[in-house]
Amino acid sequence: MPRPIGLLGVPSSAGAKTPGIEKAVPALRAAGLVPRLAAAGLDVVDHGDLPTERWRPDPANPRGQNPGRVAAVAAALRERLAPVLAAGHVPLVVGGDCTVTVGAVAACDPATTLVYVDGGVDTYTPATNDEGNLDSMGVAHLLDVEGATALAGIGPRRPLLPPEQVVFFGVDPARTDDVEMDVPRRHAITLTPADEVHGRPAAAAADTLAALAAPHRSFLVHLDVDVIDFLDLPVADVPSVGFGLSAADTFAALGVFCADPGFAGLVVTEVNPDHADAADLDRLLDGLVGALAGTR
Repeated sequence: MPRPIGLLGVPSSAGAKTPGIEKAVPALRAAGLVPRLAAAGLDVVDHGDLPTERWRPDPANPRGQNPGRVAAVAAALRERLAPVLAAGHVPLVVGGDCTVTVGAVAACDPATTLVYVDGGVDTYTPATNDEGNLDSMGVAHLLDVEGATALAGIGPRRPLLPPEQVVFFGVDPARTDDVEMDVPRRHAITLTPADEVHGRPAAAAADTLAALAAPHRSFLVHLDVDVIDFLDLPVADVPSVGFGLSAADTFAALGVFCADPGFAGLVVTEVNPDHADAADLDRLLDGLVGALAGTR
């Protein structure tokens, strides 16, 4: 029998550019997340939600805003995930901004690889991103890149991940610049760009999994919905207008990841209900539930 899914909500936009994504957890619950998972035949254990953290401007830290609040959310998630993992449940973490994934990684076995499904690579630091949103810096903190300190020390080890345990999937070169790509290039991190996923999502996902190093075959999937072309499914906080993956390709690839024996959990981030209508949220849930249930 498949392991139960352990659902945990993290309604935080503390690491974002503006408020909005803290509304994703209640919106997706109201749209039927739990009953739809159950109706798909999945055994769901609902572990509730962390307290809501809404973004506020932080003039004292303009290049890395709200570091204490973002770190507190990540640390709280790490603590709340411990009994979920101990019970043998497969975590389904619904955020929240991308920094939520740092807390999830901190809770996981240190041998777990991170498959980062995202339109960008989130390797900015306060020195390289003058907008100061920490959700553009999550992977830099996981790798303990110089200058990325706000979240790097929340877990039991530092760095939380070595470069060989990070894999990028679906990155669109049109959304990244040389500054953001410096870390993946310098550390030779495996990257499957969007143009290698278009029209062949299942094969691209299988190729990505085949490239995982044998000792790190257990993997956590991070899904930032901005990997999806906003004109196809407008649910992301930061729109990718006219480029990115189709929703169908995204969920088909996600289905391959979720069906793999090494699948260790899913973190869904950057859903902004203010950008979506009921039909959009319905399509998003259909894709997520289908991937988890093996029907995509």
